[in-house]
Amino acid sequence: MSQLAASKPPRRARKRGLGAGLFLSLPVLSWALYDFANTIFSSNIVTIFFPLYLQQVLGGDARTDQIASTFISYANAASGVLLVVFTPLLGVWMDRTGRKKAFLVPFALAAIVFTFLMGFTAYTDSPASALGLPLSIVMVLLFFTAAKFFYNSSLLFYDNMLPDIADGPRLPLISGFGVAVGYTGTLMGLVVYGIVGSRDYPLAFILTAALFLLFSLPILLLYKEKPASPPPGAPGERRTFFSGYRDIYETFKEAKKHRALFVFMIAYFFFNDAVATAIAMMSVYATAVMGFSAGQFILLYLVATVCAIVGSYAFGHITRRVGSKTASGLVALVLIAALVLAAAAFSSAVFWAAACLYGVAMGSLWVTSRTMIVELSPVDKRGQFFGLFAFSGKLSSVLGPLVYGTVTWALAGYGTLASRAALLSLVVMAIAGLVALLKVPYAKPAEEPAEA
Repeated sequence: MSQLAASKPPRRARKRGLGAGLFLSLPVLSWALYDFANTIFSSNIVTIFFPLYLQQVLGGDARTDQIASTFISYANAASGVLLVVFTPLLGVWMDRTGRKKAFLVPFALAAIVFTFLMGFTAYTDSPASALGLPLSIVMVLLFFTAAKFFYNSSLLFYDNMLPDIADGPRLPLISGFGVAVGYTGTLMGLVVYGIVGSRDYPLAFILTAALFLLFSLPILLLYKEKPASPPPGAPGERRTFFSGYRDIYETFKEAKKHRALFVFMIAYFFFNDAVATAIAMMSVYATAVMGFSAGQFILLYLVATVCAIVGSYAFGHITRRVGSKTASGLVALVLIAALVLAAAAFSSAVFWAAACLYGVAMGSLWVTSRTMIVELSPVDKRGQFFGLFAFSGKLSSVLGPLVYGTVTWALAGYGTLASRAALLSLVVMAIAGLVALLKVPYAKPAEEPAEA
């Protein structure tokens, strides 16, 4: 017994560095608060106030509400196109210099400025018009597209800061801490609704920009970036600015050699497509189709967020027990059930149930998918394949909004049935993802034996 005790490090030593002080260190806290800050933007602008604003200024009856949905969808799709075009180039910048904060700062500030300009422009009253719309509305659409592009681009650098502040057993702890802090940002963002109510949405844009800036200050001013490491590659090798596209192509060819990973990438494309589009459209669907007031939707969104937190925690344990493929299949079934219920809902109770199920699916998708990527990827190529899955997610953020917006545009004359049909198009995508998932060759990895 004494020999066994001597062979193991003291309990205090084993847990050193994993206590609460880990999360309160300046690098970790300033990094996590950026998740808090950008989640305020994502929640307030992408999900809540931008769709409600467009419905307010473009909607008013069953047909124009669908036209508003179309413009919301196309603006999100346009941002996705920019991400698909520029993300590989941003990756080259980061790989070439080894620097992250140096790029995060201007991209975050650009997102904040364009968010502020959305509010400033929405307040203007100009007789000019463009594309058949008042010029102020067209400018808000353009500024939203730019703000969302710069916001998503900043996350590329933010996510890659994690290995700089954590390693070994600290990495999953700090990653989870960032997610938890980010969800808390959703709750802070909802305070804006208490100030602006259901009318002054331009002020909501300006207040969101202010909160985004305020909680970004720690990472902008206090986070100290480690000295940049030499870029990868052979000595003297210089990567061209457009080599990011070549990298994506080469990684794609590598993925095709690993059939299970390649097929799962297709499944994830469709899953993410359905989830991301539903996030962007849920507020206008709730208000225009289900007749919810803005206040009722805020409460619905709050409950869905809590369900996402609970779902992500629960599916972490489910994934460990049944394996990531089965767990991903269960998430897909929950997502399909949520979308079908929402499309068929004619009572608020059914729509509440759909929102809760959707929250569970939304919070669990990345938990199960990330685990499966790790399990299916060769260790020496894991970074490449994570990059490819990130690119796939950005590519899917174009297709879903484009299809949704086209359906609402084509069927606008049918009123709310157009939005219900558009939502069912997301069901088709989720089912396509599930079919692809079933074809993934997979064997649940054996668990490592516990320490004696």
